[in-house]
Formats: sequence, structure tokens, C-alpha cells
Amino acid sequence: MNRENHEQPHAVHTNGTTPPRVVITGMGALTPLGHTVEATWQNLLAGRSGIDYITRFDTSDLRVNFAGEVRGFDPGAYMDRKEARRLDPCIQYALVAAQQAIADAGLDLAAEDPVRIGVVVGSGIGGIGSFRENVDIVQAKGLRKVSPFMIPNMLVDSPGGKIAIEHNLQGPNHAVVSACASGTTASGEAFEILRRGDADVMLAGGAEAALLPINVAAFDVMGALSQRVDDPAGACRPFDSDRDGFVMSEGAAILVMETLEHALARGARIYAEVIGYGNTNDAYHMAAPHTTGRGAADAMRIALRKAAAYGETLHDVDYINAHGTATRLNDLGETLAIKQVFGEAAYNLRISSTKSMTGHLLGAAGALEAIICAQVINHGMVPPTINLHNPDPECDLNYTPNQAVASDVRVTLSNSFGFGGHNACIMLRRYA
Repeated sequence: MNRENHEQPHAVHTNGTTPPRVVITGMGALTPLGHTVEATWQNLLAGRSGIDYITRFDTSDLRVNFAGEVRGFDPGAYMDRKEARRLDPCIQYALVAAQQAIADAGLDLAAEDPVRIGVVVGSGIGGIGSFRENVDIVQAKGLRKVSPFMIPNMLVDSPGGKIAIEHNLQGPNHAVVSACASGTTASGEAFEILRRGDADVMLAGGAEAALLPINVAAFDVMGALSQRVDDPAGACRPFDSDRDGFVMSEGAAILVMETLEHALARGARIYAEVIGYGNTNDAYHMAAPHTTGRGAADAMRIALRKAAAYGETLHDVDYINAHGTATRLNDLGETLAIKQVFGEAAYNLRISSTKSMTGHLLGAAGALEAIICAQVINHGMVPPTINLHNPDPECDLNYTPNQAVASDVRVTLSNSFGFGGHNACIMLRRYA
């Protein structure tokens, strides 16, 4: 990439100081490709798909019978089994990813001020499995048999609340709901909380456990899901002429983000620095992106404006993890948006849609993809967009087709878009 602006001095805030720096020091994930960040990463580099036929429920009444399940997950291996039985899988997934991230960061919570550690966890749908289960109970046994755990299980803010209770984290805490942009929005809002000085450490990310027959059917009748029932692993085809929809998945991803000052004071390992975050709305349609990609472009521009305060410009971006859902409108709109923002430099970018392998984790997708960006920076490898065999002529950028590629990546950008017109973008760079 063009480095002509790399040596420019850091921009300053209007108060005359350089902006606070925020870094990533821990990561945890449960995905269709593995129960850890490392397992997920290795399978991404190998170009493996985590999408297969659904095993959790009878699909005989559904047109779509495949998804990205978190297979072989035993919550009792991570928490008390009695407690696990009371918790919706969405909360279970978030708790496990948070445990992993805290351990990975080497955080000694007993030595920290709990009021200075917060949590922002997003979800698109939350504990809908608990809600659906209790509807069945009411129909079979009556209203008096509803579980006393139903309300705390179904609330979207419960994963973040439970993480806080589990680890005595008393700082800023809220949920983010911006549909499939939730994980990126949560991570970006944590970045802003740290920058404004309201916390020293934030746990940020997303969790989703929405693989239920009614949800699969609902997305299907909208025309959003791939229909490739004869080839689940090949179903998600971002930027391909033969793409026909996204693939539902589930899981969780949590990042530990800290002020640089706090991370250095405790000698933390630093994966990457967060340098930009943008959030916009298309104000156009509840389920379709704007045809010109204008909202997505604006979100990227806002993130780049913040990155400029850290001395980075669009010419410094090496890699984009695309939202890349494999729907007709998303992939074209995102391609147009990237071209609007980067101009001719768009053709020099490495881009990939890792959803081609993970499927779409909905509200957890953006947090997972931020983790992937950190891994790209640290390992110098760009994961592929698999199933890209017949490129759409209108999607003509470098989407890293089918095989991982070694690349010296210093600055990354990750896009997430969601129903309701939500757009969010987060930027990372190599810490130095």
C-alpha cells in the first residue's frame, strides 16, 4: 500500500493533547469453526467451512436445513451445571468467551478497581430460545408454569450483566442492539468509553444463539438465506455471481480493550491498537442496504476521520474484513461503498469475507471479525473468501479468493451492516 502519509505527525485534539490510545489485550470466541480463537483462526487459514446440516432440531418442515452451529459445546465444562441449566445459550456463550478473553489478557481482577472495568456486549436477538421455550410451556401447561428465569434470560442486556456479576465488574455496562452490526457497534462504543476516560478496561463484543426453527423460517421467507441444501459448505458465496443468500450461525466473541496507559502499567501483551470507529444509518429500508452504499461509505469515513487523529489515512489501510454476507444487494453495495471511500486505492486493498466460512453470527459477527483483524495484523496472513469461483463482474476488488495469502498488514478496517439500516466500522493497527 501507499505509505506516503505514514510519517506524518499525529494529529491532536482541539484541547492540544493527542487522543487517548486504546489497545486490545485479550480475545475469546466460540464459533462454528472452534471453541477458541486459535482453533477458529487455524480453520479460517485452512479455508474450512463451519457450515453443515442442522443437528439440533428437526428441519423436515424447513426449506433451509443447514447453518453454522457451535458443535460439541458443553456449558458444564465451563460453569456449574445447575447454573448452566438456568441460562440461555446466548448468555452461556458470552460467559465462556469472556472467561477466555480475561484469561488471555492476563487480567488479575482482584488487583483492579472494579469500578474502572466495564462491559458492552451486543446481540441482535438475545435470549429468544428461552422466550420460545416458555411459549411452549404456556401452551402445554398454562401461564402459571412460566419459568422465573425467563425474563433475565431473554433480555438483550443479560449477557453483559451476567459477565459483570460473574467477575465483579462495576464500571460502565450496557447492551448494544444494532442488528447484525451489534458486535462492531459494541466494540466501537467500548473504544469511545475508554477514550473519554470512563473506564480503564472494557470487555466488548457480541453473543448470539438464535438457531431456532422459527428464526430460520422467518429469514427464509424474507428471501435472505442461501438455498443450497445440497452443499452446505459451499452455500455462502460472497461476491460470487452465483451467491443466493447468507447462512445463519451462532456463537460469541469478546475482546478485552484497555487504555494504553493501563495496559503498559501492568505489562500486558498487546494484539493491536484501536484507532477508529464509525456508526451511521442508511435511513432507507428496514431490510435492504442503500443501493449506492452511502451509509456504509459514511461509516468508513467517520472511522477514518478518527484514525487521522492517530496519524493514519485511507492510504495506510491494508486489509478490509468485509461484511460480505453473500446476498445480492449487500455485496454489491459494500463494493460500491469501498470504491467511494478509497477511490482507485480500493484496487490495492486486500479484502475478504470470513462469513464464507463462519456463516453469519448476526450480533456476534462484528466482534469476531474485529478479532480476525487483530489476528491478521499479528500473523501476517489474510484469510480467504472461500466459494468464490465465479466472480461477479460488478464486484471487482481483490477479495482473496479461496486461499489464505501472506501479507504484511499494519492497518485494518472491518465493516458490519444490519437490518434497520445500521452501519458500523472499526479500525485497528499494529501497535508500535
